[in-house]
Amino acid sequence: MSVAVPGEDIHASLSDVTRVYPGVAGTPAVHALGPVDLKLKRGEFFAVVGPSGCGKTTLLEVLAGLQQATAGTVTFEGRPIAGKVPDGIGVVFQEDASFPWLTVWDNAAFGLRRNGVDPAKIRRRVDDALAFMGLTDFARAYPAQLSGGMRQRVCISRTLVLQPRLILLDEPFGALDAQTRLLMGDEVLRLWRRTGATILLITHALDEAAMLSDRIGAMSARPGRFMEIVATGWPRERDSKIVSDAGFGEITGRLWDNLRGESMKSLGHSGVAAG
Repeated sequence: MSVAVPGEDIHASLSDVTRVYPGVAGTPAVHALGPVDLKLKRGEFFAVVGPSGCGKTTLLEVLAGLQQATAGTVTFEGRPIAGKVPDGIGVVFQEDASFPWLTVWDNAAFGLRRNGVDPAKIRRRVDDALAFMGLTDFARAYPAQLSGGMRQRVCISRTLVLQPRLILLDEPFGALDAQTRLLMGDEVLRLWRRTGATILLITHALDEAAMLSDRIGAMSARPGRFMEIVATGWPRERDSKIVSDAGFGEITGRLWDNLRGESMKSLGHSGVAAG
């Protein structure tokens, strides 16, 4: 498989996008997002950070076609996104989305079977994905027999077999401990390099964003807008060891400089905290 190297080829974009949730039972409408402009370069790893409730997940769901923008234009590979997840986009959510009644192998095969893919092709893709994610020895196990990190590998495998060209990750490691998150980050970087997919990651963790990404978008409090997009300058062949690089602290510090005040707003504070 050829591997895309980030360049100026725009893979997906949001142009002047807003999302407003209508009021319910007399409550006011909620302006959750935007206006937002974003151009994802083909083959890049882009992370989005911001305070709770700023519209990060809304942005991902609009880009995925799971929600419709109130205004603006959303495109993937030059075509508008509207109403459904386009072929070529895969989504992994924070919640454990594995089916407890299916084995690891059958979980990974689920989407391919639903799409009517030839059984021989399903077998090849699933076996390859499980081997890549280190799950071959657990192919006949059930999710309840696995750790949290391994269950997330199952969910990633189920997306990987569909061979998406754009992978959207919504806090996929949020429920994991810090050490497991680092190791899972290494797995995702390996996946990214192998497939050449474009990846957009939503995360609260500044260190996770700084370690994994080519660029990081720092969002304001609701309605979420990009305050700054930070380029990390990391080499493509990177892993969790990069957290010891002197530039790593500079990147996380810059992100926090952007987000501290916005996080205070999201918590309802008008002043500056002592200390």
